[in-house]
Amino acid sequence: MQTNRSDVADLIYFLAIARHRSFSRAAVEMGVSASALSHALKGLESRLGVRLLNRTTKSVTLTTAGEALATSVGQPFEAIDNALETLNRFRDTPSGRIRINAAVEAANLLIAPVIPAFMARYPDVEIDLVASNRLIDVTDAGFDAGIRYGGTVPEDMIARRLSADIRWVIAASPDYLARSGTPEHPDDLMNHRCISNRLGDDRIYRWELERNGEALQITVPGSVTVDQAQTGLVAVLGGAGLMYLPEPLVAPYVQDGRLRLVLTDWAPAGEGFYIYYSSRRQLPTGLRLLIDFIREVRPLGL
Repeated sequence: MQTNRSDVADLIYFLAIARHRSFSRAAVEMGVSASALSHALKGLESRLGVRLLNRTTKSVTLTTAGEALATSVGQPFEAIDNALETLNRFRDTPSGRIRINAAVEAANLLIAPVIPAFMARYPDVEIDLVASNRLIDVTDAGFDAGIRYGGTVPEDMIARRLSADIRWVIAASPDYLARSGTPEHPDDLMNHRCISNRLGDDRIYRWELERNGEALQITVPGSVTVDQAQTGLVAVLGGAGLMYLPEPLVAPYVQDGRLRLVLTDWAPAGEGFYIYYSSRRQLPTGLRLLIDFIREVRPLGL
């Protein structure tokens, strides 16, 4: 059977669907509609004479033939991508699209502040940034890289530091402290309204406090639980209670007096943000340039 141009294009679509196990997520990566992907796959299956995918309203899985095809053609297409990426480094103005999955705080505090200057320097590089605290396999999900706090980076990835260590603090509004009092010791937190943090693996975070070698992990009374610090921050600004937050996130509000820090002698420093990516794939030029740019500008120190 002779391969035509339609087969090549549709095989690229097929590989994206195979990675994501989802038409909608593959469509986002490819920049086309899910219906266009579905039409392309039906055409490919018709020309090949075999069914590649099992599709239901809730899931997409590969058939045995689909698994065999994905294994066979995946490496050649990856080799082609790597070859084209190598040529990109010789261009006067590097181009390409990079996909990054970042913790929400990293997206807001680290990536967003550098985007204007980065785009001015490299106008042909396109950034597709997904901000989520949900822990995923970034390679299987079709991302070029992920950004997380150092302690949560998968061990099988290449990782590079993008920020200095980050201090974690407890903050509240002056109005809340005036009404409820200021805690003088971690034990006092049990008598306060606290906003709890849900981690990317659905666990409720235990506040980690440290002073002079004494380390505590406290399950605070959670009046509210949020999975994004920014959500809780809005509530804290409104006087809802105390919250444990990365200091760079609250610093502007402490400076203008809208928030106050408590138990500051118990505030620990944790690992900063790291970018990580697979060792099995060539680093896209645009991603390499973004990493170098962040390390040059240092929005959160380094």
